[in-house]
Amino acid sequence: MSNASTTATAKAGPPGGAPAKPGMSADFTHRQILTILAGLMMGMFLAALDQTIMATATRTIADDLNGFNLQAWATTAFLITSTISTPLYGKLSDIYGRRGFFLFAIGVFIVGSMLCGLSQNMYELAAFRAIQGIGAGGLMSLALAIIGDIVPPRERARYQGFFLAVFGTASVIGPILGGFFAGQDTLLGVDGWRWVFYLNVPIGIAAMAVVAKVLHLPHHRTDHRIDWPGALTLIIGLVPLLTVAEQGREWGWGSSRSIACFVIGALGLIAFVLAERAYGDEALLPLRLFRNRTVAVGSTSSTIVGMAMFGGLMTVPLYLQIVKGSSPTVAGLQMIPFVVGIMAGSITSGQLIARTGRYRIFPIIGSVLMATSLGLFALVGADTPLWKTMLVMVLMGLGLGGNMQPMITAVQNAVSPREIGVATSSVTFFRSMGGTLGTAIFLSVLFNVLPDKIKGAYTTAASTPAFQQAVAAHPDQARVLQQSQGGGALSDTSFLTRLADAMAHPFKVGFSDSIHIVYLMALGVMIIGLIVVLFLPEIPLAQRSAQAQRAVDQQAAESAAATAAGAGAVGTDADEAVPASAGSDGPAPGRG
Repeated sequence: MSNASTTATAKAGPPGGAPAKPGMSADFTHRQILTILAGLMMGMFLAALDQTIMATATRTIADDLNGFNLQAWATTAFLITSTISTPLYGKLSDIYGRRGFFLFAIGVFIVGSMLCGLSQNMYELAAFRAIQGIGAGGLMSLALAIIGDIVPPRERARYQGFFLAVFGTASVIGPILGGFFAGQDTLLGVDGWRWVFYLNVPIGIAAMAVVAKVLHLPHHRTDHRIDWPGALTLIIGLVPLLTVAEQGREWGWGSSRSIACFVIGALGLIAFVLAERAYGDEALLPLRLFRNRTVAVGSTSSTIVGMAMFGGLMTVPLYLQIVKGSSPTVAGLQMIPFVVGIMAGSITSGQLIARTGRYRIFPIIGSVLMATSLGLFALVGADTPLWKTMLVMVLMGLGLGGNMQPMITAVQNAVSPREIGVATSSVTFFRSMGGTLGTAIFLSVLFNVLPDKIKGAYTTAASTPAFQQAVAAHPDQARVLQQSQGGGALSDTSFLTRLADAMAHPFKVGFSDSIHIVYLMALGVMIIGLIVVLFLPEIPLAQRSAQAQRAVDQQAAESAAATAAGAGAVGTDADEAVPASAGSDGPAPGRG
């Protein structure tokens, strides 16, 4: 093979032109890939930690800023900007290169974190969380796209397993750190909860330093139109829909505000599709991509997996805290089996894909495991031993680990190397949209059925001697129970810790019965996801990284151009020599 690929990537290639190891990228050694991975993982760790650390600190932050009733807006603002910016990063990085945009994403996230730490009220916090979200939108999709650039598809899943390890680590230590900082009145003279945001600053600066030093991806600039109409209509379409998804339960799904959001969002999405059709291949999300069966299946599957994952699993920490009485920090630690399952599933699938070159079976197995675990979660009750629940968490994690990364590998392998960014961001985008949709739907169902389920559980318990004795022995607790309206409101469940076990138990039974409905709905969604995954085609995995393939394609184009130019020059010389050659080799025209 020609040296053009090595020449095109000399800055990033092995020192001294050393040959790449078998199975590795043509341009990057295993050691170089791991060095780049370190920077990418630090950037992704920022986004992952921010989501999990906020879970246990939000209430303290909202109380301190006197905005408990406004706290959802801080989450909504972050979600809107991170979701919308994801496809923008993918498309723009395909055009202009990944390194600058990844550094930009980290920088914006750092600035947003600093501003969040300086917030004086919930409105400021929501605005600064929106800035954070702009940065977060590029951290995940660009990291996965960069791996697609430097690692061949057959090896890619092996490295992408490290990314899930990052999310697993963040999901464990995030709630612990959040609980710790939120529990400190002051730390080094600063409100304890503000360190939840300030912690991102040194991590982000270190990530920028590593990425700036080690990430040097050659990029061949291609002039394109920027799809600003697509970006604008996507914003018009998604902002109202994401807002109503987060706020609809409070507003009422049939309220005038909710209906207005639905109408504006629908019109925006219609305009977005029209804009994408008009821009063709230069669109933000080229519609042509979705005629590729792998991309269509991957995007649909990611939406469904996002719904089942976020919509189903968001109730597990609630179950641990309300039913099992765990603190937020302890509940975070009790989720470790889930993290172990994700890591094991991801690493195992990555190793097997690298050895066999086959990937289709893993999303299928992963979907089966997820559906099975959701069915088992629907059987978990108030009195189910914790160890049994943890075993189901492991099963769910194995399913997710075998589903998420192999699907990204499949999509990246099925598209042109020049479209890896937009393809990767589309999968991430649809998974995020599915998660938002699932959370909104399942939480709405949970809070709608909860009052009746709890009321029914207390009605059943009222006739039991144990409950009657507890009421007689603790009349003050009976009054607390009555004031809580049977426990129907989940805005403050701290009263449960002040009740005798016999009086708190019906509430826990009612809550468990309510989440059973959520898990059964998630199971139905996941079964549809399994059917969709069965349509995933098996395409042989490429042996070259996207970066190497782009270099080969460029070399081929240059060779073709040079050949054409040479042929043109030869043709011109031949035309000029025709009379002479005609006179030498045969009779000249007109001669007899």
